Amino acid sequence: MMPDLGKYAEAVLSSYAVSIALIIGLILFSTMRSKRVKKQLQEIEKKVKSNG
Repeated sequence: MMPDLGKYAEAVLSSYAVSIALIIGLILFSTMRSKRVKKQLQEIEKKVKSNG
């Protein structure tokens, strides 16, 4: 069910591929950063609780 893209097929499909790759990369980057920040916040909370 692929539409006929004619002579622009390569450009359109490569644009889709690049866009999908960038979105996946952003999701992975955000997930990894979220885990790192959560870990840092937990360490800070432990220090605050132990000092309090």
